[in-house]
Amino acid sequence: MKYFALIIPILFLALFLYAAVRRVKLYDAFTEGVKGAIPLAVSLFPYLAAVLILSELFERSGLSSVLTNALSPALKFFGIPPEIGKLLLIKPFSGSGSTALLSELFEKYGADSYIARCGAVCYGSSETVFYISAVYFAGTKRKNLTKPIVISLASNMLSAILGCLLCKFL
Repeated sequence: MKYFALIIPILFLALFLYAAVRRVKLYDAFTEGVKGAIPLAVSLFPYLAAVLILSELFERSGLSSVLTNALSPALKFFGIPPEIGKLLLIKPFSGSGSTALLSELFEKYGADSYIARCGAVCYGSSETVFYISAVYFAGTKRKNLTKPIVISLASNMLSAILGCLLCKFL
């Protein structure tokens, strides 16, 4: 375990040595990179703010609970425990919100229960689609996000179905 703590300092040392051999002015290169990051951060902020505000509104308005109850029969049909429905709805919007829901599942049902295992698999096999879309597409001129978002959400759902199916057998 002690050796893993040395990885980052060794990488920094290797970078400095490589820059010295190549006669690169490391500080100047770093500041040039930072200059390029500032406009990206400024253009990214409205998208991230919108995703974070909408995810909070989705949870606080009660819409997530209403959708979870409405989707419960469909989830049962696909072999997904309805108890993790809220996790499946929140995960595409918020990673921290879904982490809190996963912790609640662990506390309520026990970490070794079928529901908790399905929740953990669904949490680990999905992504915060809308957050990642905001980050990746903020810097692009083409803003047609429909196809990537639909594909990502479909793959999240397929991974939940397959993950819960595997949890039944393992």
